[in-house]
Amino acid sequence: MKKVLVDQGFKRAVVDHGAALGMDVEIVERNPADVGFVPQPKRWVVEQTFGTLVMHRRLVRDYEHRPATSESRGYWAMSDVIARRLTDTTTPTWRDA
Repeated sequence: MKKVLVDQGFKRAVVDHGAALGMDVEIVERNPADVGFVPQPKRWVVEQTFGTLVMHRRLVRDYEHRPATSESRGYWAMSDVIARRLTDTTTPTWRDA
């Protein structure tokens, strides 16, 4: 990773640690003038992706024993999302009856 975005709850030590590893760590801060829920542009993309992954039953809980298995499930889920978007179709999820 070259650029890492972190929540405003992280402290300066995280930025320094990332710099020591050769990463550009940017703390995404909320605009103090905003009232209520306002999605942060880049963080919203990540949260939306996590929400999409959770729609696939195997990714609801992290119970895989090997990281390679979890990684392959992520590729499988995102391939389904890409295929669905390209074909403009819907795929049944575990939430469907």
